[in-house]
Amino acid sequence: MAKGQGKVLAQNKKAGHDYFIEETIEAGMVLTGTEIKSIRAGKVQLKDSFVRVRHGEAWIVNMHISPFDQGNRFNHDPLRERKLLLHKKQISELVGAVKRDGYTIVPLKMYIKDGYAKLLIGIGKGKKDYDKRDDMRKKEAKREMERAFKARNQ
Repeated sequence: MAKGQGKVLAQNKKAGHDYFIEETIEAGMVLTGTEIKSIRAGKVQLKDSFVRVRHGEAWIVNMHISPFDQGNRFNHDPLRERKLLLHKKQISELVGAVKRDGYTIVPLKMYIKDGYAKLLIGIGKGKKDYDKRDDMRKKEAKREMERAFKARNQ
């Protein structure tokens, strides 16, 4: 897990619901113009985004960064593909993981660390419907136990 995370600006909560996350990697991003200003304002959405490895480079696809409000005609395209900054060893690790059956690379969080926008990406295996139902049952049982324990202590 990434150490010393700063302010979390965006989170992909659906990723934990749809995938078993087995490993996480912190990546930087190549941003243009006013994108960092929009990111600092928290106008980022990771909901339908994913990571694709192409020609030995990692790219994030479908990540929405809203155009900057005070921007001009040189504002960025909100859905453009953005290059991720990773070491070659990390990229080869991602390629090896994706070649396995049912694995994909999903963005989990975006945060600011030491003045730079960072993206936490995870290697995840897709959950089946029955896995999702089991997780929901466990979560509900845990909530019930906490409620009972809280009511008992009052």
